[in-house]
Formats: sequence, structure tokens, C-alpha cells
Amino acid sequence: MEFPITKLRFRSSTLANIFLFLSVAMNFSVSHVSASKKFQNETDRLALLEFKNQIYDDPFGVLNSWNHSQHHCQWEGVTCSTRHHRVIALILRHKQLSGTISPHVGNLSFMRFMELGGNQFHGGIPQDFGHLFRLRVLNLSGSALGGKIPANLSYCSELITISLRGNKLEGKFPIDQLSNMKKLENLNLLSNNLTGQIPSSIGNLSSLIRIGLDFNNLEGNLPMEMGLLKRLVLLGVAGNKLSGIIPASIFNNSAITIISASDNSFHGNLPTNIGLILPNLNALGVGKNKFYGNFPTSITNASGLEETWILLHH
Repeated sequence: MEFPITKLRFRSSTLANIFLFLSVAMNFSVSHVSASKKFQNETDRLALLEFKNQIYDDPFGVLNSWNHSQHHCQWEGVTCSTRHHRVIALILRHKQLSGTISPHVGNLSFMRFMELGGNQFHGGIPQDFGHLFRLRVLNLSGSALGGKIPANLSYCSELITISLRGNKLEGKFPIDQLSNMKKLENLNLLSNNLTGQIPSSIGNLSSLIRIGLDFNNLEGNLPMEMGLLKRLVLLGVAGNKLSGIIPASIFNNSAITIISASDNSFHGNLPTNIGLILPNLNALGVGKNKFYGNFPTSITNASGLEETWILLHH
């Protein structure tokens, strides 16, 4: 009679051990997930605090809310995802912030929109921006950022808009940084100190809609491959040291609405049928170049034309 009882006790003991194991395992799993989630949020919070630490002047008190009294997702200018509570946007436009941009911003790995234009940042753009693989919009315009555009930016293949206008950026046209950005639609590098030529490989950026390179120190010819940018509606290259003939392939792009090419050394004739092949043209700037001949009368066919800047040499 004792064998069945012993057997029953063995089963009860085994069952208890199983329950104990499952309980420990479940608690470990929950605490592990909780700790992981907390760690992720802590990473974002610490990165934001490091960003704040690099700001030495905040005249509007924008970053006053960046303290320990509330969750960082509630801080001014910060937007988090609803599901994981990770930082996806940092929008602090025209706040007159002065300082440098902390490289710890590169730890905000879920970042999609970084809009810091219209401030007074100086120093360089951190290489750590290359860690922001999900970044779609990067706006650092209107500051005093110098140095070169980071090579690591090439890893941000999801970028749709890059606006770095009105800074002091140097170096050659950043084609190596842009080559992987097949989704790039808007590129604004206006008013910097970029040098060298515009490479022919720019024609591979097939999604480009607007490109602003005005007021740099670019030289050489416009590559004919720019005519491959069939979605291009705005071409801005004024105020450079460009020369040669504007490729016919550019004028053959009927989508273009604005051409800004004044204050260079372009020469030759403008197409006699320019008003027919560019029916959507709204603005044409070709003054202060070395074009010759009569201005094409076909321009009257571009019924939407609002502004022209023309200077032809005879």
C-alpha cells in the first residue's frame, strides 16, 4: 500500500517543482522585458539630456521642461512613438538655441524627424548621425555649422529631405554621402562653402524633386546626367563658379518649374523653343552669365512664368 502513496508524493513534488520553475521563469521574463524597455527609454532620455548639456544659451527657455519631473516624451519639442515610447522626432525650429550638437543624438535610434533649423549651432555635424538609420528629415539650416558633411550620413538611406542651407559647411559636393539615398527628394545645400564639381553620378538620385546648390563655390560644368532626374521641378545653382553650356538634357525635362542659374559663367545659346519644352516654367534666372544671342520669343508659351532674370551678351 505504501508504493502508490510514495508514487503520489513523487508526482506532487515534481509538479510543485515544475510550478516553481515556471513561476521563476515567468518572473524573469517579465522583469527582463521590463528592464529592456526601461533601458531603451533611458537611452533616449540620457541622449536628450546630453543634447541639452551642449546648449549654453536658451533665451526662450525652451528646454526648461527637460527635467526629471516629467517623462521625456512630454518635453517640449520631443515626440515619441505611441507603442514603444521611443523618440521619433526632435523639432526645435527657430528657438535661438546656441551651442553645439551633441554626438549622443546618434543614440536616438528610432529618430525619423530632426528639425533644428533657425538656431545658432556651431561646430560640426557629428559623425554619429550615421547611426540614425530611420531618419527621414534632417533640417539643420540657418546656423553656423562648419566642417564637412559627415561621411557616415551615407547610412541614412531612408532620408527624404536634407536641408543644410545657410551654414559654413566645406568640402566637395557630398556625392559619396548621398549615393545610397534612393528616396531623397529634397536637397538644400544653399549658402555654404562647398567646392569642386557636381559629379555625373548625381543622375542616380532618381527621386530628386528639388535641389538647391546656390551660393557655394562649385565649379566646372553641369553634368548632362542631371537630365536623368525626371522628377526634378527646381534646379538652383546660382552664385557659383560654374561654366560651359547648360546641358540640353536639363531643358528637355518638362517637369521643371524653376531654374536658378544666374551669376555663373555659363555661355552659349538658350534653346529657341524653351517656352515649348518647359511649359510649366514659373521662374527662370539666367542673368550675369555669358549667354549670347536674342532671348527666345517662345518663352511666351510658358504661361505660368512669373519671374525672369536675364542678361544676354551679344
